[in-house]
Amino acid sequence: MLLELFSTSFCGACRQTRAMLDRAASLVPGAAVVEHDLALEPELGEAHGIVRSPTVVVRSSDGREVLRAAGVPTVPQVLVAAERALVR
Repeated sequence: MLLELFSTSFCGACRQTRAMLDRAASLVPGAAVVEHDLALEPELGEAHGIVRSPTVVVRSSDGREVLRAAGVPTVPQVLVAAERALVR
């Protein structure tokens, strides 16, 4: 399972989101957090339809998107998405 964070270096909420994702990942065996800096990889943001930072995308092990949250999601929201990713 992949927890993706689309961020920018000047985004204050991204720091909070990063900490929340690290916490959620510590509760889900096999979860990995990957951060993409949209200032350095704008084409990646465009390809994924990301329009603001932070945006979190939770993907199942087969790459299926199970959650997209613009802004700072809560740990419970990410854990519910993680459960959906693991069940299917």
